[in-house]
Amino acid sequence: MTADLHPIRRALLSVSDKTGLIDLAKALVAHGVELLSTGGSAAALRDAGLVVRDVADVTGFPEMMDGRVKTLHPAIHGGLLALRDNPDHRAAMATHGIAAIDLLIVNLYPFEATVAKGAHYDTCIENIDIGGPAMIRAAAKNHRFVNVVTDPEDYTALLEELSANAGATSYAFRQRLAQIAYARTAAYDAAVSKWMAGALDLAAPRRRAFAGTLAQTLRYGENPHQTAAFYTDGTNRPGVATAKQWQGKALSYNNINDTDAAFELVAEFAQSGPTCAIIKHANPCGVATAETLAEAYERAFDCDRTSAFGGIIALNQMLDGPTAEKISQIFTEVVIAPDADDAARAVFASKKNLRLLTTGTLPDATTPGLAFRQVAGGFLVQDRDAVNVTMDDLRVVTKRSPTDAEIRDLLMAWTVAKHVKSNAIIYVKDGATVGIGAGQMSRVDSTRIAARKAQDMAEAMGLPVPLTRGAVVASDAFFPFADGLITAAEAGATAVIQPGGSMRDDEVIAAADAAGLAMIFTNQRHFRH
Repeated sequence: MTADLHPIRRALLSVSDKTGLIDLAKALVAHGVELLSTGGSAAALRDAGLVVRDVADVTGFPEMMDGRVKTLHPAIHGGLLALRDNPDHRAAMATHGIAAIDLLIVNLYPFEATVAKGAHYDTCIENIDIGGPAMIRAAAKNHRFVNVVTDPEDYTALLEELSANAGATSYAFRQRLAQIAYARTAAYDAAVSKWMAGALDLAAPRRRAFAGTLAQTLRYGENPHQTAAFYTDGTNRPGVATAKQWQGKALSYNNINDTDAAFELVAEFAQSGPTCAIIKHANPCGVATAETLAEAYERAFDCDRTSAFGGIIALNQMLDGPTAEKISQIFTEVVIAPDADDAARAVFASKKNLRLLTTGTLPDATTPGLAFRQVAGGFLVQDRDAVNVTMDDLRVVTKRSPTDAEIRDLLMAWTVAKHVKSNAIIYVKDGATVGIGAGQMSRVDSTRIAARKAQDMAEAMGLPVPLTRGAVVASDAFFPFADGLITAAEAGATAVIQPGGSMRDDEVIAAADAAGLAMIFTNQRHFRH
């Protein structure tokens, strides 16, 4: 046995999640390992016919205070922390009757699950583990000699290591376990601190921690020279992180980013009837609501057929066969929907490069949450843009008021604007986008680009007038000058929705009146950078 191999002779098992516990314990016993345990774990082991020693027998103290105090004792922590090659440590162990613990199997009280259930504050507090993290940190610190396993997922690797090394483990293996253990306690503490900040209504706590669990390693990031991985945050918000993938190769970094953007957009239309959103590079290139999903897809596709090629398609209802047939006529990277029927899956089965994802439901577009972005030396944190206007928020500022049909399209355009990179201009007609201008440094340029794309599509479809003729237009922020609004009017727009608030609002309103436009102010903007 090499110098870095250390045999496991004694193990402490104390778990909340008992998945795989009995099989693990039986395998450890087969390797000659003595078992120590606590409470429910000890009872489960005994019920399985295993010999187990109670921690209370080791410490000389019974579990007390409803189980709050059971492992916080020198007989336990000394057994985890003692350096086996340090004479002073060995002498202290001998003097105080402390036996070494070579393996710690611990998973923590289900705090995250308790919070997810919406439990009362006091119940959440009671589910904050104390002894578990303390033992995990002690064992991880002493990984030169001690193994620590915090997740049933690692039981198989542990047993394989023991079998390969005659009941011992290597230093490299113990290092990996220690890293996993520290990440687990960090994530646990992050969950507790995040919950407490919310419970105390702290918008900007002094320290903020984020944690995630690896979902998959990715071939690369945005570009082939960038390494990347995908982590889940435990919130279980319906979307790409929770979806079932029915077919196709693994999602890429860009696929995940774009699919998330598409599904979050289409979720805004949960109550609007069949809706389709087509995304390219995190920007929508077509959104439509119609009587059927197939029609919604066709109308979204007709907004910008060129950009839709190789895009991401999100649907707000179960994908059906007729819609799948239409989608399959061009190359599409990903289709995501709450569900897909057998006919739709059969249509896509021959499209080996198309990924089909289903989520079971839509995310709630109004649910508050946090969004963060890294910058040099730190990161920015803000609330998710989960608000939208209602009829009561709208203020008509022009001589002409919009018609009911225009209002419906204006509200749709305004909703889509939330999901278009600034500066954002969106033309909508009869429940479908007909022109989208995104990410330009000048708002008037976005207005012109959106109108030009609509003109190009009209020509491609053999139509005599641009698609923007008779459309409404939304601007994610105010028009700083009248030129953008005048450009929209020249493109054929009949009504405008925008936040207002410019120093030149009077000039913009006058231009709208001169062009016969109806214009609504929302007093709300939707920058998206």
